[in-house]
Amino acid sequence: MTAYLRPVSLNDALDHLASTPARILAGGTDLYPATQSQTLNGPLLDITALPDLRGITAQEDGLRIGAATTWDDIARAPLPPALRALQQAAREVGGRQIQNAGTLGGNLCNASPAADGVPPLLAVEAQVEICSKAGSRRLPLSEFLLGPRRTALQPGELLTALHIPHSGLSGHSQFLKLGARAYLVISIAMVATRITLQSGQITGAALAVGACSATALRLPQVEAALLGQPVMGADRLIDPGEVAAALAPLDDLRASATYRAEAATELLRRCLNSTIQTAGAA
Repeated sequence: MTAYLRPVSLNDALDHLASTPARILAGGTDLYPATQSQTLNGPLLDITALPDLRGITAQEDGLRIGAATTWDDIARAPLPPALRALQQAAREVGGRQIQNAGTLGGNLCNASPAADGVPPLLAVEAQVEICSKAGSRRLPLSEFLLGPRRTALQPGELLTALHIPHSGLSGHSQFLKLGARAYLVISIAMVATRITLQSGQITGAALAVGACSATALRLPQVEAALLGQPVMGADRLIDPGEVAAALAPLDDLRASATYRAEAATELLRRCLNSTIQTAGAA
């Protein structure tokens, strides 16, 4: 029989993790499909009753999103334009049942290269909040994701929230992904762009690409080429060679490395143009 615990306080959850390693259960939308038997391997720690882990709150240093916040919560929340990409991604994570149950933290801890939430969060400089009995710590999301199915979580630690600094909440953002169909499919490539504009020029740019590398990545060299440039024709500054070099794309059954590099470049150009249009209309 699988050992199952559903604590109602974070301290109780951390006490249990400190004494007994357990698999974390939130929405279960990744955990259940990955199970190869009729029952989940235990022990299981269900975190869905922990009130501090769900919800979106404004703080002095930015915005906090609890790790157990569902995709539907995110899609419906009144968020700034910089987080539109995250809300667009939230509406494309599986079907409505998955969006109602699946959580942001679970998406990150599953650490899939094609996790929809990662590029939009990289584009807003997100940090992860990690807690254990020894205390709490924060890491940039880029340092939390180590590779396919690998994170920086240590034994006894729990991902409790995402933090988005004020600097990441400026500007406008958009999200695009490419797959064999629009929904319920693992992406071939996905991108998020966030920009700030002033007097028709790009004053800030954040570009992130997922599903093309072992982890989703920001493209700092491509971003730098956009700074100070007029919005007209800015998409032509996204150089295919720089995109391919930054990504070192994966070559697998869904797409070749060459196709992924070309797709990522085209998606970035389209996403940038869409972001510019949205920002200009605001």
